[in-house]
Amino acid sequence: MQELSGPSWTSSPQPRAEQLQVSDGEHFDVVIIGSGAGGGTLARVLAPTGLRILVIERGDWLPQEPENWDAEAVFQQGRYLSKDIWTDKHGKPFQPGSHYFVGGATKMYGAHHFRLRARDFEELVHIDGISPAWPLRYSDFEPWYQKAEEMYHVHGLRGEDPTEPPASGPYPHAPISHEPRIAKLADDLRSAGLHPFHAPSGVMLDEANMPFSRCRRCNSCDGFPCLVHAKSDAEVIGIRPALGSHNVTLLTRAEVRRLETDASGRSVKAVQLLHNGTPMRVSGDLVVVSCGAANSARLLLMSANDRHPRGLANGSDQVGRNYMFHNSKAAVALSHEPNPTIFQKTISVNDWYFGDADFDYPMGNIQMTGKTRGAIMKGYAPLETFLMPNWSMDKIAEHSLDFWVSTEDLPSPDNRVTITPDGAINLAYTPNNQAASDHLWSRLQSLLDRLYLKDHLVERQVYVKNAMGIAAVGHQAGTCRFGTDPATSVLDVNCKAHELDNLYVVDTSFFPSIGAVNPSLTAIANAIRVGHHLRERLGAR
Repeated sequence: MQELSGPSWTSSPQPRAEQLQVSDGEHFDVVIIGSGAGGGTLARVLAPTGLRILVIERGDWLPQEPENWDAEAVFQQGRYLSKDIWTDKHGKPFQPGSHYFVGGATKMYGAHHFRLRARDFEELVHIDGISPAWPLRYSDFEPWYQKAEEMYHVHGLRGEDPTEPPASGPYPHAPISHEPRIAKLADDLRSAGLHPFHAPSGVMLDEANMPFSRCRRCNSCDGFPCLVHAKSDAEVIGIRPALGSHNVTLLTRAEVRRLETDASGRSVKAVQLLHNGTPMRVSGDLVVVSCGAANSARLLLMSANDRHPRGLANGSDQVGRNYMFHNSKAAVALSHEPNPTIFQKTISVNDWYFGDADFDYPMGNIQMTGKTRGAIMKGYAPLETFLMPNWSMDKIAEHSLDFWVSTEDLPSPDNRVTITPDGAINLAYTPNNQAASDHLWSRLQSLLDRLYLKDHLVERQVYVKNAMGIAAVGHQAGTCRFGTDPATSVLDVNCKAHELDNLYVVDTSFFPSIGAVNPSLTAIANAIRVGHHLRERLGAR
């Protein structure tokens, strides 16, 4: 396995002016459309080869400004949300929680980097249906997971989680320590027979040398952009180091509108885009689509032509189908006991991931979120809290323990992305696997009730639960699944389109199933894996 070289996140130089400019009609060895977990990571992997690489990003650099850490600006005003309007299966418009910046969705993510469990790569029977087997197994991804954890500065501790898959090495960085209230919660969970483990987190934290640590353990990580670039996002880890190689070019504020093929339909010959509203065309020997599951499907569907009448790479009619985004709930548990924790995202629980003695089906993952503030609660539930000022919500939030409860969303061909006549996304989605989600929520609620009642503590928790609707697109996956059969999949095992010789899709679109943990590390590991395949294909090891 080739080692990555070139500058790191700590030493990335400022790019040259010509690396941020592109001429109409210019040709590159590789064109990557999107700069998130897939595209940004892939650019970093390919940068040391000397190949001419262009990364096209629809958005701009996310500004470093005080509002980065302003909960009211981020959660209530939606300062960094895209202006996109999608429609649901009834034609009702909604604004998705998407973000178009250099680094893509990772600019706002919580940087929790879980490996899928080994069984997630195999067929799993759920109460609501089947989670299909992948064409590759966990062992095929394990070396790339290890590389992904190293590249994205992941903190964790092997051996705590009973569902943990085998690993070829330890986490590259020590686990993030628990603050006192969370350490007590971890002890209480263990006393109840569970196995809480240190959540794997990708942040630039050095607790042994805090004066020189970029991360400050603040409460503006989960759902916020990082003002000091201390979160392992695809801008900081992928794009900035990639631009340290002068053969890499980045074009921002450039929305790709269509991929043109040659007369045979077997090769993408040009990429049509709007740069600051001005039409342009570029080309590449290889073209990689990394726009996110919904927008990657949209681009392929918008690129329909005589050779591909249903959309590019869509002879199987699978492009856009099997959209998944997790059955997730943001749960706030309130009690009399205060919780002064600042950096709360340090615990996760997988004891119910594959079920228990009373429910013989997978349930899912529980993890902590960032510590709730009043402005965040108002952003999650604006109608219910409309008349309550932020200060009153802050008083409530002082007593909260905050959880993210996630159950697998099963792939369904009818849960799909299509496009309207003007090219907007229509997302037809019907929830599934709800019984498993309800069981997992019930397990957490009853457990916390027992913990709070032990030692005759006569206080009762109040729970606030907010289910994530289809506008919550942070964990989106599917739409271009990979496989060995062109009749039932869009991509081959190297994420190349079955029907085109030079087109790849490298983001969460390739997932045949989504498991119940955050998809980011799998997307990153796959980008590294495909990046090494492309290095070999292009003879640039």
